[in-house]
Amino acid sequence: MRCVVLNLGTKEYLEALDIQRRLVELRRAGECDDLLLLLEHPPVITIGRSGGLDHILISYDDLARQGVQIVETNRGGNITYHGPGQLVGYPILSLENLRKDAHWYLRSLESVLMETVKRFGIPGERTKGRTGVWVNGEKIASIGVAIRHWVTMHGFALNIAPDLRHFDWINPCGYDDAVMTSFAKLRSAEEAELPQYEDVKANVVREVIQQFGAQFDRRMVEGKWGELSNV
Repeated sequence: MRCVVLNLGTKEYLEALDIQRRLVELRRAGECDDLLLLLEHPPVITIGRSGGLDHILISYDDLARQGVQIVETNRGGNITYHGPGQLVGYPILSLENLRKDAHWYLRSLESVLMETVKRFGIPGERTKGRTGVWVNGEKIASIGVAIRHWVTMHGFALNIAPDLRHFDWINPCGYDDAVMTSFAKLRSAEEAELPQYEDVKANVVREVIQQFGAQFDRRMVEGKWGELSNV
């Protein structure tokens, strides 16, 4: 199985969502390989299928003044925040060729992220009844996916060095007791050096290869959807 890695840089959430939808249709039709999109988003709050606006804790006017969008989307899960300093990954994979099991896929993404943070000395783990990756009870990675005709979209957000104060705007994942953490927060507590964003990204790719058995054709792509339309 081949999978192409597309490094998209910084993309508005809705633009990235449009790219995903188009690629899902291409993947369903067998017109492209499996893909892993890696990117960052400008500040945005997204609300999944089980979420609601009641988990936003500050006024819409305050969010608008800070340039924060609110987007209701079709991924699983509740509410989350995306912004600079996160590594966001959107796998576009045909589970027909892997395993037609949504639960297995979610646990596999958790494994990818747990092994990634482990490479940097961070003891990531699962928490019973809650999706994602946690470190000492605090969440370092969020996961929310959608699967259409056994092709995946949406994915994960790994906190490298986002402004964690922005999570105070919401109940992360719909939990009023959820506390977020990041590489930066954990390394600061240990007075240790923060890993480079590109190093974390490379390790995520390595762990996806390990988990899903893909041979990746790594392609560096920057720009708008029109420049990706030949993928």
